[in-house]
Amino acid sequence: MKRTFQPETLMMSHGYRPEWSEGAVKCPIFQTSTFVFRTAEEGKAFFEVAYGLRERGDKEKTGLIYSRLNNPDMEILEDRLTLWDGAEACAVFESGMSAISTALFEFLQPGDLLLYSNPLYGGTSHFVHHVLTKFGIEVRGFLPGATREELEQIILESGKKDRLGMIYLETPANPTNDLVDISMCRSVADQFSTPDRRALVAVDNTYMGPLWQHPLKHGADLVLYSATKYIGGHSDVIAGACLGSKELITRVKTLRTFLGNMIAPHTGWLLMRSLETLKLRMEKQAENAQIIARRLAEHPKVAKVHYLGLLSPEDGEAYRTYRRQCTSPGAMVSFELKGGEHEAFVFLNHLKIAKLAVSLGSTESLAQHPATMTHAGVDPAEKAAFGITDTLVRLSVGVENAEDLWWDVEQALAAVPAAKSSRMEMPALEVV
Repeated sequence: MKRTFQPETLMMSHGYRPEWSEGAVKCPIFQTSTFVFRTAEEGKAFFEVAYGLRERGDKEKTGLIYSRLNNPDMEILEDRLTLWDGAEACAVFESGMSAISTALFEFLQPGDLLLYSNPLYGGTSHFVHHVLTKFGIEVRGFLPGATREELEQIILESGKKDRLGMIYLETPANPTNDLVDISMCRSVADQFSTPDRRALVAVDNTYMGPLWQHPLKHGADLVLYSATKYIGGHSDVIAGACLGSKELITRVKTLRTFLGNMIAPHTGWLLMRSLETLKLRMEKQAENAQIIARRLAEHPKVAKVHYLGLLSPEDGEAYRTYRRQCTSPGAMVSFELKGGEHEAFVFLNHLKIAKLAVSLGSTESLAQHPATMTHAGVDPAEKAAFGITDTLVRLSVGVENAEDLWWDVEQALAAVPAAKSSRMEMPALEVV
């Protein structure tokens, strides 16, 4: 009787057979730079396919040539990653920024318009504003909660309605957990596509990982990850991934070949190891985060908690988008303390279990101050408009015992002096 297995089951074996490697239960690390061809004819055939001189035959395997092009650890990892998102193909990279920059370079041309959501991760924001613009690409951002009509207006006012190359989203946003409706953006992209060119929708899904949100099912063309985060999940590897259709990912892989930013065999092996426990880790992290977020929301020294699990029907479109788009509230909790930077720093300096460090999605809990750390390079007025305030703390909840974690958070809050006044509200800012 045939059975379709779930991704968590397939993570143990998909794409690998022990008889290929002396019966090894786990895929070995193929630490080699080059691969031997059985015949000169085989080598010729492999290069023809690799360089796009012809299409691969229906029964023809992709040949191993050189580890900048392909490697067993890289290929098996890519095959396994497609299972979570239901993607046709995947390309993995040595960092999340490598995946993002390669995808943007491949699909944007001089004179194009890139429309992007705010806030963006600091590294992405820098690349968009200070690198893409050097190549004649116009960039326009929209604020959290922007409507379809507002997106249309931004595109029309740019004077480039026929040159929309991509709508780039981070949803939920880092570090505020603001949501963007992927389906709505797909509809806008379709509206401004031309007969000669389809405007793409790309989603950085790092915050939700491959379990809690599946952007391709909501109309995205590309899904991007810092695989360092939940996919790696142990704070011991840097990696990235881009997923989508075979046609689009073939283009991404071709540019990857010539940029040389592919994943290394050892990195691929580490990520395959991590994929085996991905679901277990992420489920425990989300369970812990829900406990911490609920208790933070009731604490007298906390002004506001930004967590998807606390959204209610009263939150309107944000709640509807969450219910439609996400399968879990996730494990990223941001909260605003009463007071200012001093109070936030006191809290961070008194943590004993959670580590004061950037990054997220790891087995250990991590806490940081976005305004002065991950988003330090963002313009102060923009930070205020996006809600990245001096009082905001970002907490990536790990797999520790939930009661121990709450003890740590509570004792750090106890050290925070009572604030004399709440922060002033800053005026909204139109982002261009």
